[in-house]
Amino acid sequence: MTMSTISGTDQNERGLARLAQRSAAWTEKWFPDAYVFALAGVVLVSVAAMANGSSPVHVAETFGGGFWDLATFTLQMAMVVLSGYVVATSPPVARVIERIALYPSTPRGAVAFVALLSCLVSMLNWGLSLVFSGLLARAIARRSDLRTDYRALGAAAYLGLGAVWALGLSSSAAQLQATPESLPPELLEITGVLDFGTTILTWQSLVLAAVLIALSVVIAWASAPQGKAIRTAEDMDVDLSDDVQPMAERSRPGEWLEYSRMLPILIGLLTLGWLVQQLATLPFLSVISSLNGYLMVFLILGLVLHGTPRGFLNAVTKAVPTTAGVLVQFPLYAAMAAVLTRAEGRGGVTVSEHLADLFTSIGGGGGFAVVIALYTALLGLLVPSGGGKWLVEAPYVMQSATDVGMNLGWTVQIYNAAEALPNLVNPFFMLPLLAVLGVRARDLVGFTFLQFLFHLPVVLLLLWLLGMTFEFVPPVAP
Repeated sequence: MTMSTISGTDQNERGLARLAQRSAAWTEKWFPDAYVFALAGVVLVSVAAMANGSSPVHVAETFGGGFWDLATFTLQMAMVVLSGYVVATSPPVARVIERIALYPSTPRGAVAFVALLSCLVSMLNWGLSLVFSGLLARAIARRSDLRTDYRALGAAAYLGLGAVWALGLSSSAAQLQATPESLPPELLEITGVLDFGTTILTWQSLVLAAVLIALSVVIAWASAPQGKAIRTAEDMDVDLSDDVQPMAERSRPGEWLEYSRMLPILIGLLTLGWLVQQLATLPFLSVISSLNGYLMVFLILGLVLHGTPRGFLNAVTKAVPTTAGVLVQFPLYAAMAAVLTRAEGRGGVTVSEHLADLFTSIGGGGGFAVVIALYTALLGLLVPSGGGKWLVEAPYVMQSATDVGMNLGWTVQIYNAAEALPNLVNPFFMLPLLAVLGVRARDLVGFTFLQFLFHLPVVLLLLWLLGMTFEFVPPVAP
């Protein structure tokens, strides 16, 4: 698509849509990569620690000592992205996408359909949702019998990551809090272990997710252009051909196992047996709260769905670049958390403790929930992290929650609900989807910004009201 086409589109927009387009254009031009924000965060936290009275030598020592604190969790989060991508691009899932793309019968219904599936799949795995929904949008756009706005389809495909992903099973914060071996010692002491039964699987969290999914679908349906306002993929000069390149022929005898389905089937049966054994001998919540178990099942599912080791490895090779942000940013978040919680200043007080006192001064109840949510959303707009930012916020947010008697599990969900909001405005996490769709962020942000305007007050209100149904429960040590 040419720049003249983009400029013409922007001129034709009105009101909020035009504002959103200009915001997207400004962000694309001026926002650096999220890694730069992480680097700047380390510098800012280090300066704050020294201003608090900690010596430069102590700050540097703390920075280096905490850098690899979360190496295990970093790998686990990278595997969430990789495994979701591998499953979404498997041949069986591709066939499912082609079939379900035939279900919608109206242009608006097609947009709402993509929005619904994007949100539902994101509750399982956000990486899977992003790729699956993008491929579904393309499949629907290829239909010659249904003239649907491609921008609205693309924005709908993004709603899983922009609305509810952090309330689902791949939530970084919920997964971290449920995995004691991955928790930094300082955070473990404050929060204890919080399994999914206290965070994403509470009825309050499920109600919150259901309301946000319904809201997302309704807005997607209502905002979908109609008639002459529709811009199809063809109008936008987007190539929708998704021809799958066949695997290269086996060239040497040693490759025969790479092209055999025998090993994936055997490994799949072994994994299934393990899963059945776990469910039969352990509490259900313990099984589904196991991050390692979750990742193993998803990874082996990708192997089985691709059919052969060679097909699986080809998909992994394509998926690896999508994990780059996690791999290089999370060690910096770990280092920031270490400086915040360990670099003691005057009177033996850390920056984290000062921040906890600040949030504690807000008091408990709905006011605490709203302020924490707004703080998280604002910080997320500047530091897009996919949940890694929880490593920085958690020590002082959870300490202040304890001080004011706010339920710790619900505090995690306050963070999760607010963490998704900036994704509707900041196009950073759109990048993998944009590559799939073949469009630019400004083509989608007009629609996602409208979602943000409705989501923000609803999220704040629900966090306030639902938070009043909880009682404080002291931390539970592992």
